[in-house]
Amino acid sequence: MDLQLALIFLQQGIASGLVSGSVYALLALAIVVIFKTSDVPNFAQGEVFMAAGYVALYLFVFQKMPIWVVLPATLAIAFLAMALFRRFVLDQVAKSAKDLVYLVIATLGLSYVLKGLVRRTGFGDTPRSFPALVSTDSVMIGQASVTMLDLAIFGAAVTVMAAFFWMFNYTKTGRAMRAVGMNPKAAQLVGVDLRRCHMLIWGLSGVISAIAALLISPKILMTADMGSIVMLAFAAAIVGGFSSLPGAVVGGFVIGIVENMVGLFISSRAIVLAPFLAILIVLVLRPQGLFGGKLTIKKV
Repeated sequence: MDLQLALIFLQQGIASGLVSGSVYALLALAIVVIFKTSDVPNFAQGEVFMAAGYVALYLFVFQKMPIWVVLPATLAIAFLAMALFRRFVLDQVAKSAKDLVYLVIATLGLSYVLKGLVRRTGFGDTPRSFPALVSTDSVMIGQASVTMLDLAIFGAAVTVMAAFFWMFNYTKTGRAMRAVGMNPKAAQLVGVDLRRCHMLIWGLSGVISAIAALLISPKILMTADMGSIVMLAFAAAIVGGFSSLPGAVVGGFVIGIVENMVGLFISSRAIVLAPFLAILIVLVLRPQGLFGGKLTIKKV
């Protein structure tokens, strides 16, 4: 491979990696915000992503609803589903079993329920496609080729992440969420409603996952197993630092770029190994992740 071709591959890998990485970053953000405030890794995040995609598909393609109705309806359904799951399932599990492992098992249960519901409806039996709402015409950025849809995905994902960080850092609700993550008992003493705050956090994670699904669905075949993309989001969270929200974003872009570089420079068959190789390297060199704080041991 000559230098000119290598430079073209490098630019293409970075451009494509930023697009796919922006979706991984959104999902990683949804995972980390729950873990940061609840100490619970949500293993249903991928299925929430998948179910939201199918809700949008059903409303837009089968019910012929206008897109300006479909988008807010999908986000509202995702928010309510996750908020109610937190209120009526996880809160009850937490009351009857103090061990966090039971909360993790409950999220696994939710993942199987959502996947089963989609398959039960018949929509998940056949791969389906979500219509692209933006042109798929190609444009050149340097020597890299991307589509207008790719640019829209990246732009929308970055806008959502910026809005989330603004909310989390500069609003009263965001400060309450941060307080709950730092010290729930102290937050409660100063007037924070823990139950309401946790419902908001879980609902917000559902909204972020739904946005990720709406962005990426036109580029992939939709199946009941499409939630497996969450493995890449978990990889992003581990690489960036499971307790760091900025780390989740950076980790998403790192995973996206790495897998595209591996596919271009090595082999498309090696793409599936790239995220796990990145995890191994980070865990060996910096176990807390790129942006993680000092390691602490918690009894669970």
